[in-house]
Amino acid sequence: MNKDTNQKLMTNWRWWMVVLLFVATTVNYMDRQVLSLTWKEFIAPEFQWTYDDYGTITAVFSLFYAFAMLFAGKFVDWMGTKKGYLWAIGIWSFGACIHALCGWGAIRIASGLSLAISTVSVWLFLAARAILALGEAGNFPAAIKTTAEYFPKKDRAFATSIFNSGASVGALIAPVTIPPLAKAFGWEMAFIIIGALGFIWMGFWVFMYDKPHKSKHVNAAELAYIQQDEDEPVVEAAAEEKKSIPFLKCFSYRQTWAFIAGKFFTDGVWWFYLFWAPAYFQDQFGYKASSGTGMMLITTLYLIVTVISIFGGYLPKLFVEKKGMHPYNGRMLAMLIFAFFPLFALFAQPMGQMSAWWPAIIIGIAGAGHQAWSANLFSTVGDMFPKSAVATITGIGGMAGGISSFLINKGAGALFTYSEEAGKAFTFLGFEGKEAGYMIVFCICAVAYLVAWMVMKALVPKYKKIEE
Repeated sequence: MNKDTNQKLMTNWRWWMVVLLFVATTVNYMDRQVLSLTWKEFIAPEFQWTYDDYGTITAVFSLFYAFAMLFAGKFVDWMGTKKGYLWAIGIWSFGACIHALCGWGAIRIASGLSLAISTVSVWLFLAARAILALGEAGNFPAAIKTTAEYFPKKDRAFATSIFNSGASVGALIAPVTIPPLAKAFGWEMAFIIIGALGFIWMGFWVFMYDKPHKSKHVNAAELAYIQQDEDEPVVEAAAEEKKSIPFLKCFSYRQTWAFIAGKFFTDGVWWFYLFWAPAYFQDQFGYKASSGTGMMLITTLYLIVTVISIFGGYLPKLFVEKKGMHPYNGRMLAMLIFAFFPLFALFAQPMGQMSAWWPAIIIGIAGAGHQAWSANLFSTVGDMFPKSAVATITGIGGMAGGISSFLINKGAGALFTYSEEAGKAFTFLGFEGKEAGYMIVFCICAVAYLVAWMVMKALVPKYKKIEE
């Protein structure tokens, strides 16, 4: 049977796996966004939160996420993709829903113990965020492991860019659903309704996922396509599962540290945009998240991210198929190109003096650069490590990304509180007060990706695969 006939008869179940990963990632980011879209307008007035309080909550979430990521990948590799993913989304959906109880608990505990309600509410939200972080840490290790199982190297970045776009789609859907829900039914119901979506997803995963060689939906032609890489010969089902690389040994490889660097320098940037964009548009321009203009600004931002970022995964595929480049080299070239996109963030604050729409567009372009970068960065793990270690390495890198998010969110919260109190006495590049604070963070976000790329290239100048 010739190649063309095989292509026509080949099933495409791998793309249904991408659909499931996309939906899970969308739900993941919607759950993460509920707080950022409700705290400023609904929760802070009720519990007297400051910027520093919110910065602490987002920072501690990131810290818990970082800690959980260190072990989430190993957990997924140990449990297997199917069970590991079910545990992850079950825990984070539970964590998302119990945010709704924080207000009720804060009122009763504060009145019963004569404590400040602001302090009690912060601690209860920290507990709920910790559970959310524990579960959400498993999403990307499980998703990256799934793409490594279902796609050859040349297609992994494209598949990753599709499911990873769920992050921006989740952030795109969130501003037009969450504030209206909070306004109509209370902020508590927004957490419950969005959190419950994960439980629905679990039912689809149970019945749809299986390893390619075991799946009744994957025929021989598709399985051969999945296992086409010359350095990854087709193996029998019974011999497929191999012993993973010992956890501590992972840190002995320069490839691991290259991935850690890529995540550490850049993940915090995306989380800053995710957690602070609604507050930014309210602080600087007076548009609340529940207002029509506020929703449109955030929607425009993430629409740009979504549309542009999908191309980010296709670019290395183009380099490999059209230019004949090695997948890793094509990926690194694509990452260098996308590392320049975040430089647009330097113009967000200056252009914001003309209209709020300019920062929305500019941050959207910078965010698209991050998502395109991220899709390719995740795929470098599958390039350089055996499938049995993919989730573990992804988790280790995610830990580094969580630490960077902790630093930027806690730092931003403290900076914005200080700059607001200092007013005109605090200046930076011609901006005063809180505007100067935002300009400082935008400058950090702008250069982070070029720094990350140079560190990664210095650590792994040439492709070298890790063997078990």
